[in-house]
Amino acid sequence: MAAKSAKKPQEPDLFGGGGDYTAKDIEVLEGLEPVRKRPGMYIGGTDEKALHHLFAEVLDNSMDEAVAGHASRIEVELHENGRLSVSDNGRGMPVDPHPKFKGKSALEVIMTMLHSG
Repeated sequence: MAAKSAKKPQEPDLFGGGGDYTAKDIEVLEGLEPVRKRPGMYIGGTDEKALHHLFAEVLDNSMDEAVAGHASRIEVELHENGRLSVSDNGRGMPVDPHPKFKGKSALEVIMTMLHSG
């Protein structure tokens, strides 16, 4: 009688895709697309607490300007429609051309590229 070869049990397909997993399956998100697609990863959620976190970040920027001596006034306004405005008389965001990104202002870089500012 010939010995039966041990057949390795098939691994379960935990992700339901089956088939090959190749480089073409890797999704690359560019610009601000990752924030739009998964905002919770950047602000901790999409609820009221996350909205408060965003407000605190904006207010912190104004406070940093004041503490550094670049601003003497910070205004916070809650509008009737629920919008919130924060303004100061600090230096603001630079609008001159960014040296690393030809054809883009520093303002455009700050507002459209992750990890800048």
